[in-house]
Amino acid sequence: MHIKNNEFYSTNNPDLRMMVFASLFAALTAAGAYIQIPMPFSPVPVTLQVFFVLLAGSMLKSKWGGLSMIVYTLLGIAGLPVFAGGSSGMGVLFGPTGGYITGFILAAYILGKLSEKTETAGKSRLLINALNMIAGVLVLYACGFIQLMFVADIGPVAALALGVVPFLPGEIIKTAVAAYIASTYEL
Repeated sequence: MHIKNNEFYSTNNPDLRMMVFASLFAALTAAGAYIQIPMPFSPVPVTLQVFFVLLAGSMLKSKWGGLSMIVYTLLGIAGLPVFAGGSSGMGVLFGPTGGYITGFILAAYILGKLSEKTETAGKSRLLINALNMIAGVLVLYACGFIQLMFVADIGPVAALALGVVPFLPGEIIKTAVAAYIASTYEL
C-alpha cells in the first residue's frame, strides 16, 4: 500500500471509515450478547446479536459486514467474553450454539450481497431491506439449526422446536426495527 501525504489517516479515506464501522458493529454484536433472555427449554438464549448482524450486513454491505462478524468471532476465539452469556473460546464454536455464530458471518455477508444488488431497485428501501434481512435470518438459523441438530444429537423436529421456532417472534421484531434503521440512516 502506497500512502502519500497521510491520506490513509485522512477522515475522507473510505477504507478507514469502513474499518471503524466494522469494528463498531463487532463491538455492538458483543454488547448484544450480554442482553440475553435464557430460554428454560433451549440451550439457545434470546440476545440482541442478530439485530446487530442484520444492521452490519445491510449497512456495511458484504465485505465490511462479513468482516465485522469475522472480527467478532475471532475476539471470542481469542478468549474475550463476547459470546452469549460472556462465554468465549473454540468450545463455544463447536458447541450447540456455535452454528449461530458461524451463521452471523454468512448472514452478514449474504445480506450485504443482497443489499448491494437491490440498492438501486427503486422500490421501497424499507421493504427491500426487510426482505433481504429475512433472507439473512434464514441463513443464520439454518446454520444454527444444523449444528444444534448434530451436536445435541437430536432430530430435525426437536432442533426446530428448541433452536428456531421459539425465537421467530423476536426475530420478526428485530428484523422490522433493523430494516427501519437501515432504511433511514446511511453510513
